[in-house]
Amino acid sequence: MVETSDFHKNLKIMVEGQPYVITDFQHVKPGKGNQFTRTKMRNLITGSNLERTFKSGERFEEPDVMNREAQYLYKSESGYNFMDQTSYEEVCLSAEECGEAKNYLIENLEVTLLFYNNRVISVDVPNAVNIKVAKTDPGVKGDRVTGATKPATLETGMVVNVPLHIAENDLLRIDTRTGLYVERVNK
Repeated sequence: MVETSDFHKNLKIMVEGQPYVITDFQHVKPGKGNQFTRTKMRNLITGSNLERTFKSGERFEEPDVMNREAQYLYKSESGYNFMDQTSYEEVCLSAEECGEAKNYLIENLEVTLLFYNNRVISVDVPNAVNIKVAKTDPGVKGDRVTGATKPATLETGMVVNVPLHIAENDLLRIDTRTGLYVERVNK
């Protein structure tokens, strides 16, 4: 059991029978009355956000969640295939189950699968991944406006805005938290 005094970011708790992760919290000690905790949480299954105020001393169960290291193998008609790094068991997930992570999945990428009641509920990718450019317009000589960008389609199908000097088959570092281009990586 977890009390409100134990709250911290990324703590997972059960609220009304659903697993949530705490994204932000604030302990409040008013001049009059009892202490309370304002909490912002995200549902681990649906992804919806919830803001709730809890009285000091309230207790919560911890959900039956488990992180497992896995490696992304390939995409097939049935979905995205991963291999558990400890049991070498293969797990196939649909595009909906992968969520935004599907835009960053390249072969042999190390990811973390979050299980709730023996079912995968999210795929966590590293903060930055290196992905090859599949298609982009060539840069025109003399077109060197500072800060100008163009769209580029990555090998995963995701489209990002990149500087004009980026060409097809360039390897780019993409920030998975924001989905933005970071830099070109030397091969």
